[in-house]
Amino acid sequence: MPTFSYKAIDSVGQEVSDTLTVASRSAVLDRLVEKNLYPVSVDEHKDLSDSKKSASVRPGRVSKANVDAFTRELANLLAAGVPLSRSLNILSREASSVAAGKQWAAIHDHVAEGMSLADALAKWPKSFPPVCIAMVRAGETGGFLDLVLGQIAQFRSREQELKGKVKAAVVYPIILAVLATMILIFLLTYFIPRFSSIFAEFGGSLPSLTRGIVAVSEIIVKYWLVLLIVISLVIVALRRALAREEGRLAMERILLRCPMVGVGLARFALVRFCRMLGTLAGSGVPLITALHVAKEAIGNQTLAEAVSVSIEKVQQGTPLGRSLADCRQLFPASVIEMISVAEESGRLDKELVRLAGAYEEELDRHLRMMVALAEPALLFIMAAIVGTVVIGMLLPIFNLQELIR
Repeated sequence: MPTFSYKAIDSVGQEVSDTLTVASRSAVLDRLVEKNLYPVSVDEHKDLSDSKKSASVRPGRVSKANVDAFTRELANLLAAGVPLSRSLNILSREASSVAAGKQWAAIHDHVAEGMSLADALAKWPKSFPPVCIAMVRAGETGGFLDLVLGQIAQFRSREQELKGKVKAAVVYPIILAVLATMILIFLLTYFIPRFSSIFAEFGGSLPSLTRGIVAVSEIIVKYWLVLLIVISLVIVALRRALAREEGRLAMERILLRCPMVGVGLARFALVRFCRMLGTLAGSGVPLITALHVAKEAIGNQTLAEAVSVSIEKVQQGTPLGRSLADCRQLFPASVIEMISVAEESGRLDKELVRLAGAYEEELDRHLRMMVALAEPALLFIMAAIVGTVVIGMLLPIFNLQELIR
């Protein structure tokens, strides 16, 4: 079993340090609680063999379903009056997967050592995004952590539902695009080479369209490996560019300028911003803090930067409605007017939640319209490409007598 060294404070305020050989860090903390000691730090002694196994000690990836269940159950336990440390200990024991159990246990250990829950969750960025960390920090500061955790669970549930609608909307267009690509590759690599060999036996000059298609087919057949390497390098370069902040901002600006896609992205960001801001404002979170958290929920850095300017204006005393008026791409004029009226009447939180629901329905209609337009457009493009190839290969047949002569 591993050996742990600890520092703790006893009931009279004196520091105590010692070592314990137990199964885990949680066992050390349990022993300290039994001795009426308050832990300050717990460190594990590692030898060479332990360091070689360190990669296997770290928990694996935890699914979103496990994270949602953890957030919801932790909110219920805290609402029932169960202390935070004990709640985390219960959840780590009752976790549905080994990876989740290890991660919840690690969070419990950090909290038991005196770390805030927000800082403990921040050590697992793949499980807990920055917006959740910001909400937990606001809940800890305001003393309503159980309420905030419940809202996070509800927010994540609505987010998954909204993302599910977006994914379902783009599945059919993607399938059409993949099928068109596969058909085109089949024609260029299998169908056309056999026709071109037949035409070569007759001699004569082929139509320019046919010669161009045959040339493309020969390039693909002869240099397919080079083309595959080039395409792979381009994909890797794009992924590296998008991994940098400058690349992501450039791609976001390009997408926001697209006629249909830009409107959809802006509405998606508006729904997230309004729901998060309304939820936090209704929970008693100060407006400036709520605005910073809601800005993180937007999910689009270009639009978030525009909101940052509005937050600075609110800090200077400008009303929220007027401050958001400069972000026309995110907030339509009607939304600005409704926020201004709600702010004056003291029902800002309810109006923001209502706006989120209304624009979520509008986003759903917008997605359905995009799919309805994309399907015939993709079918037309696919038919045009395949038809051009087929016509190009049939043109020499019309002049077959001249080729035979």
